[in-house]
Amino acid sequence: MPDDTAPGISAAPAPVSRSRVRAEIWIVLGLSLGQSAVYAVLSLIIKLTDGGLRSSTASLNSSRADQQWLDLTLQVLSIVFALVPVALALYLLAGRSIGLDRRSPGRDVAVGVGLAAVIGLPGLGVYALGRTLGLNAEIVLAPETVYWWTVVILIAAALQNGILEEVVVVGYLHTRLRDLGWSTWPIIVVSALLRGTYHLYQGFGQALGNVVMGLVFGWWFQRTGRVMPLVIAHTLLDVVAFVGYLTLADELGLR
Repeated sequence: MPDDTAPGISAAPAPVSRSRVRAEIWIVLGLSLGQSAVYAVLSLIIKLTDGGLRSSTASLNSSRADQQWLDLTLQVLSIVFALVPVALALYLLAGRSIGLDRRSPGRDVAVGVGLAAVIGLPGLGVYALGRTLGLNAEIVLAPETVYWWTVVILIAAALQNGILEEVVVVGYLHTRLRDLGWSTWPIIVVSALLRGTYHLYQGFGQALGNVVMGLVFGWWFQRTGRVMPLVIAHTLLDVVAFVGYLTLADELGLR
């Protein structure tokens, strides 16, 4: 019988109860992106029943308080606490490698930049087409009020997104589903569908684009067992989107 274990995913160090692994997966997702997926579906329903996606907006990185110091404090705390599920996932995978290390930084950066280009350029077209067809909400990527620290926070938020999504939805989930005996493509598809679901608040077009991104990223992880290039690619995509929006929004009449 052929061994279906992906070459890049490390084997479990010892037999683990399947029911325990299932419960662990639900807990980790319930504390992180599984919870986000539920709220994203509800947000989509609200948009569809309140004028449709064409007239709706999806705001990321909004201001959290009128006072500058309090806004900054809340932004930092939001980023820090969003990374707690990552710490939990890594703790639960203690002794297992998902390639979140500096073993090959040059290659990881090169691959990350390449993946960002492959995903990012078509992604702009998907967003534009979705807006034209009324399948996407208008996405607001930067706060209305800008302070001296806004760009730093946007970059930190991009890094947080990259770490959270790629570690939990790819590194952790792929590894744990493999522990349950799942084969390669079902793992990739389920992970990609989850990625698309928690982006539904942005509209159907963006959700579909993120499913495609999840398929590409999942395939890469299954081949290499390295999540670091995915973190780099995701972070680059978000930095360009967030900071680019902040820089060009006024010139393009986006705000």
